[in-house]
Amino acid sequence: MLTPEDIADAADLIRPHIHRTPLVYSPTFSAMTGCEVYLKLETLQKAGSFKVRGAVHSILKNRKGIGSAGVVAASAGNHAQGVALAAGIAGVRATIVMPVGSSVAKQEAARGYGAEIVIAGRTLQESILYAQVLAERGAFLVHPYDDKHVIAGAGTIGTEILEELGDVAYVIVPVGGGGLIAGIAAAIKGAGSPARIIGVQAAACDAAYRAFAFEERELVSPGRTIADGIAVPIVGERPFGMIRAFVDRIGIVSEEEMVQAILLLAERKHLVVEGAGSAPLAYLLSGRGMFPKQSRIVLVISGGNIDLPLFQRVIHQAQVARDRSMTISVVVDDRPGSLAKLLGTIAGAGGNIHEIIQKRDEKGLHPTEIRVEVEIETRGLLHQERIRSHLTGAGYLSG
Repeated sequence: MLTPEDIADAADLIRPHIHRTPLVYSPTFSAMTGCEVYLKLETLQKAGSFKVRGAVHSILKNRKGIGSAGVVAASAGNHAQGVALAAGIAGVRATIVMPVGSSVAKQEAARGYGAEIVIAGRTLQESILYAQVLAERGAFLVHPYDDKHVIAGAGTIGTEILEELGDVAYVIVPVGGGGLIAGIAAAIKGAGSPARIIGVQAAACDAAYRAFAFEERELVSPGRTIADGIAVPIVGERPFGMIRAFVDRIGIVSEEEMVQAILLLAERKHLVVEGAGSAPLAYLLSGRGMFPKQSRIVLVISGGNIDLPLFQRVIHQAQVARDRSMTISVVVDDRPGSLAKLLGTIAGAGGNIHEIIQKRDEKGLHPTEIRVEVEIETRGLLHQERIRSHLTGAGYLSG
């Protein structure tokens, strides 16, 4: 178990090398929930996530024992960047093992911090096994979550929360391998705070949720999820003991709930947040937490390293689900003015046009016709019905 002194020592050691991230009040999410909601923005941490805290602490703590082979780590993304950055601070070599199919952008980000990238393993667990082989050859292994120094580094987030908001009632934290929530819970409960610590996992990979419910670690088969940062098939052994001792609840969220949370964080707080980082807000807004009104709640927004193409798709999907985007497909005459007339009809109904695709080679079209697909930004379902009514009245859609 970690002591408050362990986490205080970690804070002293890493302080010159990390950012003290903001803890900001959200009027929007407070109004939506009837609670007092704050966001701990690890999206603004170096390398874009909380991971650098544990990596810096582990490497600096063990610096004297690290030889010419440097450090090795396995990661699907954020831990890779944290270890690469931390290795640069310590002046040691870094090798990062990443699974096949891991984000190219995250690979390039780790390379940008000076790490050598090795692609090995179909899953994170297989990548960890390969990293352990490299460690047996002389490299120092920085485990992504099952390492007491990594956990202590993550725990400094809990210390910062209490220093700024001593009477917090709930702290909601994403959970993958468990290192982040274990450290935060140890820091907050170790300081004597009555705050309740709640973990959140993606339903598609719920190893920690199951372990907490059944009091036994078990391997799960991860499903497809946008929360790749917490898609860990088994909770760590060391974190699990601390979770059992300090964590009050672990819940799960759906992909759609995280998609909507990412959109809200972008629209209302102008934040780019990855799937894992959106999970606490997704859980809070799901209504499953049953938080008393006026409760003071901190959401740990753990990282912002989402691939931009995925971010764009997520935002679009969220807008479609909220009736903020619609696509219409109509056939018009292929002659001057036809397209302008169609677009004028849409504009007359207040539709904002995002994209236009014209198809002339579709089977069944007359040589004098084209099919036009138009993506339109809308204000909601009633607005969409108004646009359809205008198009029907103009003869583009059937009644």
